[in-house]
Amino acid sequence: MKRFLLIISFTIAGYSVFAQNNIDSLPSSTVKKDWSKEQLSGRSADHFMLQLGYNGWSGETDSIRTKGLSRTFNIYFMFDFPFKSNPHFSAAAGVGLGTDNMFFKETTIELREYPLTFDHDTSISYKKYKLATGFLEVPVELRYAANPMNFNKSFKVALGMKVGTMVDAHTKAKVTSDRSRNGGYTVKVKDRRNFNSTRLAATLRVGYGVFSVFGTYQINPFVKEGYGPNIRPYSIGLCISGL
Repeated sequence: MKRFLLIISFTIAGYSVFAQNNIDSLPSSTVKKDWSKEQLSGRSADHFMLQLGYNGWSGETDSIRTKGLSRTFNIYFMFDFPFKSNPHFSAAAGVGLGTDNMFFKETTIELREYPLTFDHDTSISYKKYKLATGFLEVPVELRYAANPMNFNKSFKVALGMKVGTMVDAHTKAKVTSDRSRNGGYTVKVKDRRNFNSTRLAATLRVGYGVFSVFGTYQINPFVKEGYGPNIRPYSIGLCISGL
């Protein structure tokens, strides 16, 4: 989690310096532009966002043994509403789908047990073992764009929140060898009873043009209180946006 916060902090600082240099280099007539004469409807303003990144957990216990590059994939369709007094700023809201895949080693997750358990199990050999979750989400952002006429050619920052409802939670295991020394098959278990059905997460994006770095942190617990460890998922990655 500390590494995640450091990366986000250095990214924001670097882009802020870059943005300030760009603004300072503009002539005063451009900075004080009369936006009331501009037609902002129909402009490119990040109406579509595609995000791919690393997924991690804050609050892991010793029994939780993650493995490899866990990942997150999100897709959103957004509506952007510029402020009439200052179109550099705008509010945006939309809808989309967020998915997380967390990979484990020497671990069996008992989704259908109460409380939720992460068993350190060496009696079964897995080629791959993951916990996959999916959320239908509503993201909301407060945005700043140096060039509000075209987000695709602008430095931009967006701070926001997203609220999601869980639509899927399952484990998927590719078994190499089980307790009976059989293998070469896949086991999938679906169950959402131990997880919070609602996800509330803080979001941040910083970038230029169609590319930006994004970060998220879940504010409420991932697992229901009393049903398992106090896990708070977070993610960091690359966002491609446009339209």
